[in-house]
Amino acid sequence: MAIYRFRISFEDFDEVVREIDIKSTQTFEDLHRAIHKSTGYVIEKSSSFYVSADNWIKGDEIAYLPNQRKIDRGVALMEKAKLSNFIEDPHQKFYYTYNFDRPFDFHVELIRIILETDPSIEYPFVFKSTGEAPKIIDKNSSSPVAVSSNPVSDEFDFLNEMDFVPEDTDEIEAMGGSGINAKEHDEESEETGEEEEDEFSDNENYEDEDYGGKEEDY
Repeated sequence: MAIYRFRISFEDFDEVVREIDIKSTQTFEDLHRAIHKSTGYVIEKSSSFYVSADNWIKGDEIAYLPNQRKIDRGVALMEKAKLSNFIEDPHQKFYYTYNFDRPFDFHVELIRIILETDPSIEYPFVFKSTGEAPKIIDKNSSSPVAVSSNPVSDEFDFLNEMDFVPEDTDEIEAMGGSGINAKEHDEESEETGEEEEDEFSDNENYEDEDYGGKEEDY
């Protein structure tokens, strides 16, 4: 019986790595559990391994707590799938997605095959652990969530879509904009301009009358 040593790394956190030794006769569920004993994540989450080629493209799926659609499709189950039945290459790779509700993706690669077991070791065994796994905030957590005390009007929803934050105001003005009140400012300017124009027109009429009177007197 051989021992497989898998290197497991987060797809988006290369600095977090685990190397796990596991018997070839053990299952993907055993590997799944070993990974998350080392990360501290909740094990009972719907997850899947995918047989992968060198480019990490997903192939056949091996699932844990699959949904009904996958069950109806006949997906392989982790608890019944022995690792040795899916190893076709001495550097076999698996793409692994943990917790489909709030997924983390991993690269799992076979890096060594050890031909003899160590009777003093209980497998699976975490051979190497580097980096702290990123924290997960459970969506069902009872922890309070900060809510703004100043709700934003629906007419400014487009700012939320653009990830607008108050600090962006100076940048918007520097780009030639006038901020949120630009339209209001333009309307005030138009009204002021109309008033000034009316005053100027009245003055012109007044000066014409005076000039006409002086010419007549002359």
